[in-house]
Amino acid sequence: MRTCARVVVAAVLALTLAAVVAACGSSSSSSSGSSSSASGGGSGSGKEGGTVSIVSGTAADSLDPGVSYTTQGASADWIVYTPLLTYKHVNGVDGGTLQPGLATALPTISPDGKTYTLTLRQGLKYSNGQPVKASDFAYTVMRAIKVNWGGKAFFTNNIVGASAYDTGKAKTISGITTDDATGKITIKLTNAYGAFANVIAFPAAGLVPSGTPMKALPNDPPPGVGSYMFGTVTPNRGYTLKKNPAFASLNLPDIPVGHADTISVKYDSNPTTEAQQVLNNQSDVFDWGDTLPPALLQQVTSQAKDRYSAIGTPSTYYFFLNVKKAPFNNLKARQAVNMAIDRDAIARLASGFVEPNCYFIPEGLVGHPTAPCPYGDTPNLAKAQALVKSAGLSGTPITVWGEDQQPRRAYIDYYTDLLNKLGFKATEKIIARETYFPTIGDAKNDPQTGFADWFQDFPNPVDFYLLQDGRTIQPTNNQNFSKVNDPFIQQQLIALDKVPTTQLQSAGAKWQALDQYLAKQAYIVALGEQKSPKFYSNRVDYNSAVFHVLFGTDYSTLQLK
Repeated sequence: MRTCARVVVAAVLALTLAAVVAACGSSSSSSSGSSSSASGGGSGSGKEGGTVSIVSGTAADSLDPGVSYTTQGASADWIVYTPLLTYKHVNGVDGGTLQPGLATALPTISPDGKTYTLTLRQGLKYSNGQPVKASDFAYTVMRAIKVNWGGKAFFTNNIVGASAYDTGKAKTISGITTDDATGKITIKLTNAYGAFANVIAFPAAGLVPSGTPMKALPNDPPPGVGSYMFGTVTPNRGYTLKKNPAFASLNLPDIPVGHADTISVKYDSNPTTEAQQVLNNQSDVFDWGDTLPPALLQQVTSQAKDRYSAIGTPSTYYFFLNVKKAPFNNLKARQAVNMAIDRDAIARLASGFVEPNCYFIPEGLVGHPTAPCPYGDTPNLAKAQALVKSAGLSGTPITVWGEDQQPRRAYIDYYTDLLNKLGFKATEKIIARETYFPTIGDAKNDPQTGFADWFQDFPNPVDFYLLQDGRTIQPTNNQNFSKVNDPFIQQQLIALDKVPTTQLQSAGAKWQALDQYLAKQAYIVALGEQKSPKFYSNRVDYNSAVFHVLFGTDYSTLQLK
């Protein structure tokens, strides 16, 4: 998932993160660990009602579940749009465990792994009072494809007929059949896909009513089934979530009904003022996708140590290298950058919140290589400069794309300077953070290189390799920024895609070998994994708030003292 993220066989669909490590970008700390004893959650005794205020450094790409593909959007959408399957609302690795959402149980899966059968719960209603139907699931998937959800390849690459629907060759998705009378939903896949149960759990698969307009609704998101519903949405300024008064009566097991009456989210692109507001108790929650500024970190750790901790979330920060354009269509150019990069410098710019790592699959996730970095752990600028010169690439112009918010702007300043030291002629192109990823994901812009990140959608390395899979390259909302379409990677993914998440360990060595191959080909410049701040005001019951391994602060567990 962009900060802004794939057959579980037979009846054993309980997915559990295997000792995942990383954070809000990637980190080597435990996903359930923290820098203080304040990392608990779900055990508080706060009051009901009131308004909790959240300050976010980045606007959600969209609040429409069929469009959103960033952590800022998903943090809200997963409690507004409950899918057929969802995740446990608990801290640590157990948060990666699937559970029934709007479905009565986990799916029944055919022996060949290609047919999933679920049953919709009876008596469900959307936040506007409209009854929920099984056919709404098929409509929801079609809508996500039609409005061009960034992760739509999860549908089009796997569900029978979804690609034909996407290209206009069919009016419906033949692989999804539903029965509104019984609630039965059957999904047929083109091939066994080991993590398809996780695909069903995406907020983008959270049901919306049939007839919802087949266009993006960023300012007026459709009704859903969740503990909260959207109130006012003000573009580029913020939004409110209102407690859904009808949700509790639906009696969905193990899904919180919410505590606060209102959750107010405001955008503030300045992380210093954002952190200062929470430190001074003017706002209640710091955006978990942001980095605490160095100037305030010591003050926060000393004055607010009982309401702050750094928690790992599986993720990867990296610079993408467009292999379809000069100079990065040349292996030597890509090798030179990987040879010269100083990951410790990035860690310093991130106030220590980034744990250096040269591999794409984050540490702690099955498939993370244990082999030494192919281009060394110590930067070798002289050797890298010689490589660029020998390739005849000196003076090649490069535009470096980046975001206008710190510390990411600092990463770009460092990176641009490094490219110039290597002999290239690099200049920066800085984009507003709110529109950055849609901009670099638009084929018309065709960026050469720049900053990117990925936060796991679910505990499986196949989620990360969505970004290196040639099948996912698309004209808009593209996530494969390097435009990698390597025959060897494609061949490996065909086999690895089929491995059930519950059997990942059996494929661990193959995933490691693939990630080592990616690193040697230098298709990206992996930077590391980031720790995420759980930082609240003294008005919030810290211990009752869950910090979810996939969605960060679980808004439905926020509770005032």
